[in-house]
Amino acid sequence: MSTLTSAPLAELQALYEDLHANPELSFQEHRTAGIVADHLEALGYTVTRDVGRTGVVGVLENGDGPTVLCRADMDALPVTEETGLAYASTARGTDPDGNDVGVAHACGHDLHVTWLLGAAHELLARRGEWSGRLLVVFQPAEEIGGGARAMVDDDFFERFGTPDVTLGQHTAPAPVGWILQRPGPAMASADMLRVTLHGRGGHGSTPQFTVDPAVLAASVILRLQTIASREIDPLETAVVTVGSVRVGTKANVIGDDAVLALSVRTYSDFVRNEVLAAIERIVKGECVTAGCTIEPEITCSESLPLLSNDAEAIGRVAAALTAHFGEGAVVESPRVTGSEDFGHFATAAGCPCAFWFVGVTDPEKVSKALAEGRYAEDIPYNHSPRFAPDADLALGVGIEAMTEAALAWLGTDRGPAE
Repeated sequence: MSTLTSAPLAELQALYEDLHANPELSFQEHRTAGIVADHLEALGYTVTRDVGRTGVVGVLENGDGPTVLCRADMDALPVTEETGLAYASTARGTDPDGNDVGVAHACGHDLHVTWLLGAAHELLARRGEWSGRLLVVFQPAEEIGGGARAMVDDDFFERFGTPDVTLGQHTAPAPVGWILQRPGPAMASADMLRVTLHGRGGHGSTPQFTVDPAVLAASVILRLQTIASREIDPLETAVVTVGSVRVGTKANVIGDDAVLALSVRTYSDFVRNEVLAAIERIVKGECVTAGCTIEPEITCSESLPLLSNDAEAIGRVAAALTAHFGEGAVVESPRVTGSEDFGHFATAAGCPCAFWFVGVTDPEKVSKALAEGRYAEDIPYNHSPRFAPDADLALGVGIEAMTEAALAWLGTDRGPAE
């Protein structure tokens, strides 16, 4: 049963559905940011807009005490939604390469925003229980790894103060009621690479006069999969994914170039360097084998840091959430090979980081899928076009989790009289 005292769940549910139906790509979150800022101003927070381009920061001063930063990310993905929800997105957008794409909240950032707005309600209503300085941070562009850095670089700490702790949470396709956390490395570092292979084009009927970049790309893709399986210690973790391949425009035309988009995930600098070096060696080697006369190009478009939880900080959060939700609700998460730029705030501030996951799937659906051995098929993961949190069940849990985590860090002396 919910213990919320102030957050208007019906209003927030409607807000969530509106955000879900109107997603915006990274650094394009103008509508979302406006809604967030207006909501916080109506509550009485001191609000600053356009931080790090489209970010929003709300500040609530409540006497002496620590500064606690609570963060939610706002951006959506270039994904065409296939959930069948009544409020499903039909939005279109333009990605950084100028492509027209479907846009959807396939990672739950709409729920993150709603959770933090709900926590802002709660912490305001319960300000007699704490003292200190609360920063509610609505961050843009997490999906491209640039939003947290953009906010930090926009004189964040000079303008809003340096936090004593940074707190963040994320949706997970786990049962509603589960809170998943772990000390130490929690989410992998990520490098997004663009590889351009320069072949030699020609007519599809005379491949002997060409260096076919499609065949070259196929060789590179298959060879890259041997890095994790044959070059990295089996006790270490490395993921090399080719997420996009673009080559040619017509069946009977052999193009000049192929462009691959790669995603690399690791947990240590040593393994990261090994993987990146192997990619460069393989790409160049396959190009030599194919007879390319132009060197391939390898560029890094995005890099996200390792997200590592401070043991004491996440321990304090876990204790508070266990006390609130009960024994067994807080479980240890496996290391996640997904990535987050949230750690930039803590690293730049020199303060502890605590980041956890909140289950957002109907427990009955999870139990049924596990019993039938169909978890992967029936429970869509984040970034799937079918990812659809059971928001009516998970909304209150996420609000309570962020509220209790913040209260665990804010001073316990009573704030100013109302």
